[in-house]
Amino acid sequence: MRRLQEFCEPETAGGEQEVLQAAQSRGKTIIRTSIIGILANVSLSAFKAVIGLVSGSIAIVLDAVNNISDAASSLITIIGTKLAAKEPDRKHPFGHGRIEYLSAMIIAVLVLYAGLTSFVESVKKILHPETPDYSVLALVIVGTAVFVKIILGRYVKRVGERVNSESLINSGKDAMLDSVISASTLVAAILFLTTGVSLEAWLGAAISLVIIKSGVDMLRETISQLLGERADVELAHAIKETVRTFPQVRGVYDLVLNNYGPDTFNGSLHIEVPDTCSAAELDELLRQITIRVLQEHNVILTAIGVYSYNTRHDHAFEMEEQIQGILKGHSEVIQMHGFYVNEERRTIRFDVVISFDAKDRRAVYTEIYKEVTQMFPQYDVQIAMDTDFSES
Repeated sequence: MRRLQEFCEPETAGGEQEVLQAAQSRGKTIIRTSIIGILANVSLSAFKAVIGLVSGSIAIVLDAVNNISDAASSLITIIGTKLAAKEPDRKHPFGHGRIEYLSAMIIAVLVLYAGLTSFVESVKKILHPETPDYSVLALVIVGTAVFVKIILGRYVKRVGERVNSESLINSGKDAMLDSVISASTLVAAILFLTTGVSLEAWLGAAISLVIIKSGVDMLRETISQLLGERADVELAHAIKETVRTFPQVRGVYDLVLNNYGPDTFNGSLHIEVPDTCSAAELDELLRQITIRVLQEHNVILTAIGVYSYNTRHDHAFEMEEQIQGILKGHSEVIQMHGFYVNEERRTIRFDVVISFDAKDRRAVYTEIYKEVTQMFPQYDVQIAMDTDFSES
């Protein structure tokens, strides 16, 4: 965001200020929501632990442990948010936003560990069963916990979606899952009081398996984010539509978005403009595009490449149509762009996007090159095999 100050005029600097204020507001919202989660989970855990120990219910004790892990998750979310908000430095010029993904990974590991240890304890209780002793107060508190967890889960998840915080979204989902677990514990208690059949240990094992699955899913998702995922299709479409609003731009291609944390993207793209554009005109256009994309999408464009299209040779359009006809014969081809004919040098150049679904992308490229060179033997054909980074 600070790069914008290097070239924007004073009246456009307000866009950067709005972005900074939005980031600060997002951090405060995440922290405030996490604190609410900590207070709620610690309170529920204390009540459940006392009831579980007094009644001898392993399921309620495990439920209390799960609430403590939820509180720890909220604490880690706060720490991660604080660290992620640190200003970029020499060693990390793109900021520290990915720390949020690392904090989400730690939460996933904690959930997974809690599930594994709970499962071990449940198996011990299955092998060496103990008879629980429920009270009316215990059932009332467990029932209240179900209600509280439903409200908390819906609130946290909704806030997480609003501020695009994966940690809050996961915490909200986990809270909703906890409400189901607590409800199951309540059902088991009622079943024991009415029939004398104790399913405590078995229920504890089932709860543990659910927790383990939740931890594995969370871990898989955060690892995927750290590895680098395909750009969100809606965001990619929106950015391209914004750039296309400039009258000089005929097409927008090769959008690449690098994620450096939630709502923190650096990117690059290519635009197609007339071959009559001067360097001064291009310079002004690129600056305007960079500012507009930052203001409207909070994405910093670190590079904008340029494709030119022919305006001086009418037959270039006919040649492009002929080559398009060749490409239609290859179902693996998603798109052709950057087409240009240089009559002085007798060259034809363009990029072709070949789907990852193609059995052999290189073979498709070779066949296209062969067909185009046979159609235009008098030209030097230059074809770049491109990759679909953001959308089809």
